[in-house]
Amino acid sequence: MIKPDPAQLQREIAFSLPIQIRFSDIDGYMHVNNGIYFNYFEHARAVFLEQVCHWDIMEVGCVVGRIEMDYFRPIHVDDSIKALVKCSRVGNSSFDLEQYLVGETKSGDPHIFAKSKCILVSVDMKTMKPMPLPENYRAKLQSNS
Repeated sequence: MIKPDPAQLQREIAFSLPIQIRFSDIDGYMHVNNGIYFNYFEHARAVFLEQVCHWDIMEVGCVVGRIEMDYFRPIHVDDSIKALVKCSRVGNSSFDLEQYLVGETKSGDPHIFAKSKCILVSVDMKTMKPMPLPENYRAKLQSNS
């Protein structure tokens, strides 16, 4: 597992979303519980699709087909983090989003905390069956890769 440089990632990936670490995210080990990372990535994906692609989920649904995550470093309550999101592949009815949680520790050291790859599938909202990606979404995804 190769961990990229956080500064390089932030230069290469245009979409960035600050993530607020809540007290309820912290577990008994005094860091963000591993399951909460999925919530951070889910929130970043939703904002990316809305703000970058102008995705209308009432017209074309978007469901997770697969998700994988690499944990690099624990996140603590006093760390400052943001999510980076970019499209890394566009298929017929599915696409991949590559996501990172990057930021700084309390002492100001830059880090990559986690990386995720999520395969999303566009679905017809009436049938909930996969459907080809509409061209307007395809174009926006490809321009953000």
